[in-house]
Amino acid sequence: MDIPRFHLAFPVHDLEQARLFYTELLGCEIGRHSDTWIDFNLYGHQIVAHLSPNDCSLTKKNEVDGDDVPSRHFGVILPWDKWDQLVKILKDKDVNWLIEPRVRFKDTPGEQGTFFITDPSGNNLEFKTFKNDENIFKSMK
Repeated sequence: MDIPRFHLAFPVHDLEQARLFYTELLGCEIGRHSDTWIDFNLYGHQIVAHLSPNDCSLTKKNEVDGDDVPSRHFGVILPWDKWDQLVKILKDKDVNWLIEPRVRFKDTPGEQGTFFITDPSGNNLEFKTFKNDENIFKSMK
């Protein structure tokens, strides 16, 4: 599927910790950078860690299908095989899951594989997958 790429900027309290997390744990490549920000390639999307410790804060959570999901989060939707591959990589790296990999909304159009992790600055990331891309925006009613 050919879709536009997104750009997302987010605060971090330590650029070196962010660099290690996004490159070594998630396998992102580094793009442009300076002493106060780093561009990362997250599956073809540009995410930018900006050094801004005062903007790093905890987020509230909402219940979604039995999980406490952070209301502020970002991530990508991957094909099922790539999502499963990432789960295995992260398990091998003994990642601390915010929400462990699972299938939610089972047997509905919204059925999806999902998991959440948190970067060292408290930014929450969700990686999800759908068996059928046509169901990404389909109502569950």
